[in-house]
Amino acid sequence: MRLHLRLGSPALSLARHPTPFCQDLLSWAVVTDSFDPVEYNRAAWDREVENSNMWTRPVGPEVIARARAGDWSVVLIGHRAVPRAWFPAELVGAEVLCLAAGGGQQGPVLAAAGAAVTVLDNSPRQLDRDREVATREGLAVRTVLGDMRDLSVFPDASFDVVFNPVSSVFSPELAPVWRESYRVLRPGGILMTGFLNPDVFIFDATALDERGELVVRHPLPFSSLDLSEQERARSYGTGPIEYSHSLTGQIGGQLAAGFTLTHLDEAPHHADATGRYMPGFFATRAVKP
Repeated sequence: MRLHLRLGSPALSLARHPTPFCQDLLSWAVVTDSFDPVEYNRAAWDREVENSNMWTRPVGPEVIARARAGDWSVVLIGHRAVPRAWFPAELVGAEVLCLAAGGGQQGPVLAAAGAAVTVLDNSPRQLDRDREVATREGLAVRTVLGDMRDLSVFPDASFDVVFNPVSSVFSPELAPVWRESYRVLRPGGILMTGFLNPDVFIFDATALDERGELVVRHPLPFSSLDLSEQERARSYGTGPIEYSHSLTGQIGGQLAAGFTLTHLDEAPHHADATGRYMPGFFATRAVKP
């Protein structure tokens, strides 16, 4: 099973066990003009919750207790904690939007640390995980079901922080994500986002997953919808559709939306053989002037 996932970040290239259900559904995706990738990925992530994907497992009481005591961390890429200096100097009372970050992980931790947290996610079952932790721990966490490209439910200048772990890989386009993030942030607000190095998508997934071999095969940009029905089923199983997205779209898109980039980080992919040779993830911190 290959995981690019999201960690509650981060990300994932999820799963790969072919099933007749998956084959039928992906075939339908290709032959109908009305196919909706957001709807498809919503169902896929709901299935990941049922399968106990690592990024769908809520944090335990001990993690929340430490966060309440000031000992907290969250991740954007891989398993690497985000530097505390990336966050506002005073997190208590800060309005934080955890964007496409359901799963009962980052949102509840930031809420326990004192932030006023809203979690928007495309998966109802992922949001259930956040509500589960909030109820168990007596935390105030607002949950909103929605597409990360459309934040119209929120007024302008609603948040101090937008925290977006690796999830853009599941969105067909990025420009609306950055425009909307810019709009809902207050002046001086911070956007933190993690994303996949698009170069990981050039490799043949079967060779990578089954033999740990890096066989160059796919041109970029890439989407798992580009594969044949049989290969999609074999390589991605019932997991969500993925899109490679260029660095121009990921970093340049933030700049085009008006952000000022302040920090850049990278990490190897924690779940496949590319980690021995190249960064699989990037993380950025940007500010709305």
